Amino acid sequence: MTSKMPALYIGHGAPPLLDDPIWSNQLSKWSEKMAKPKAILIISAHWEVAPLSLSSVETGTPLIYDFGGFAQRFYEIQYPAPGAPELAARIKALMGEPIVDQPKRGLDHGAYIPLMKMYPGADIPVLQMSIPTHSPEKLFDIGKKLAPLRDEGVLIIGSGFLTHGLPYLTEFRIDATPPGWSVEFDLWAKEVLERGAIDELMNYKSLAPGLPYAHPTVEHFAPIFITLGAASNAQEAPSMQIDGYWMGLSKRSFEVA
Repeated sequence: MTSKMPALYIGHGAPPLLDDPIWSNQLSKWSEKMAKPKAILIISAHWEVAPLSLSSVETGTPLIYDFGGFAQRFYEIQYPAPGAPELAARIKALMGEPIVDQPKRGLDHGAYIPLMKMYPGADIPVLQMSIPTHSPEKLFDIGKKLAPLRDEGVLIIGSGFLTHGLPYLTEFRIDATPPGWSVEFDLWAKEVLERGAIDELMNYKSLAPGLPYAHPTVEHFAPIFITLGAASNAQEAPSMQIDGYWMGLSKRSFEVA
């Protein structure tokens, strides 16, 4: 029997997440509580391209080491997950609009870094989808179209970071004191999500405190709207699975039923 999967919004972290026992354990325990998905569709902040595109569906496509300044071992990471051609075909049928295949594009770190902790066996087919727009309404609509996949055992993951003001960080330690703007935005988003006030969340550019600092660019917040669009009832409060801060940034992550 196929288990209906939740939809997730996760903070994906940089490669040093792999060395953080606290966050690593949180991600691992979270995945252990869920049924094992038949496939994973992940939408990462690090792939912004229109029209809507799908990554390689072939097994063995090299990963994209889209980061700099880290130890050499992080550039030798492997995550040989199976391809997901059947999922790609299903998405094309659901979307009802032209979708571009990018057969040579591998997974970026917004996909494989958290998956290495959640599903270290790399034995679940993984497909990555691009972010084609920053419009909350359009992203929400994409999530609604993808929602039937959840009944088919597909885990939908929006991968970003609830606050991502890298230019404004002053302490580069995992346990750095979070700046006021990071805390304010995090608590605002938590409160709005718990009230199911999706209209307010969509109007975050006008309503959210600390926005210019929390998200000088918004690609790390955008995946949240695909996750919420895929919810059975977006007005229901999501289940917060991870909170707290990492290098001062909010790693708040949640699932929706």
